[in-house]
Amino acid sequence: MTALRLAAALLAGLLSASALADDMPVFKLQMKDGQLIPARLVVPAGKKFKIEVMNIGKTPAEFESTPLRKEKVLGPGAESFLVFQPLAPGEYKFFDEFHMKTGQGVIVAK
Repeated sequence: MTALRLAAALLAGLLSASALADDMPVFKLQMKDGQLIPARLVVPAGKKFKIEVMNIGKTPAEFESTPLRKEKVLGPGAESFLVFQPLAPGEYKFFDEFHMKTGQGVIVAK
């Protein structure tokens, strides 16, 4: 009986985690040799979200945001994601540390 309850609790936890993941907005960002596509991401303020980052260039890329304390290094052809806790309304700069002159972007929470 205890094993059955444990299995039911695990299943309920998995289902609720899946439902939470489905509710999280996902944004895509491509990095291409110093070009950020798009360079401006508008996200909902006060809501957790995820950015899927793809390096479609031929050189390494690094998503970095000092105010958000996030960074992710990607080799050519690599992809990954970053999860952000709810943000207050405002603008948060990010950049590609390997391409500082051209790789500048902003996340706008509203």
